[in-house]
Amino acid sequence: MTETATTYAVIRTGGKQYRVVPGQRVHIEKLEQNVGDEIKFSDVLFLKDGEKSEVGRPTVSGAAVSAKVLRQFRNKKVLVFKKRRKKGYKKLQGHRQNLTEVLINTVTGA
Repeated sequence: MTETATTYAVIRTGGKQYRVVPGQRVHIEKLEQNVGDEIKFSDVLFLKDGEKSEVGRPTVSGAAVSAKVLRQFRNKKVLVFKKRRKKGYKKLQGHRQNLTEVLINTVTGA
């Protein structure tokens, strides 16, 4: 991802925001699509195309980002360790997040 990209968008999915450019691979919260499916993100918060930029209130109307689902996978394990000193309380818990990898195809504006 280059900082001098002329066309990019900020999309919202899975409760998080992502800055995406065409051709970029993004790991997002798990989506219920199959591998190879085309997906369209219409929740575009910001859009920049060359010198023109649009800020959504809350979203940019008519803007969309299309992507292709590449794979479904699980992230690395994150260990959560809790302890209360002098109380004899210790708890170790692991978590692996389900993710979806998508390839951004196009960013279209209004």
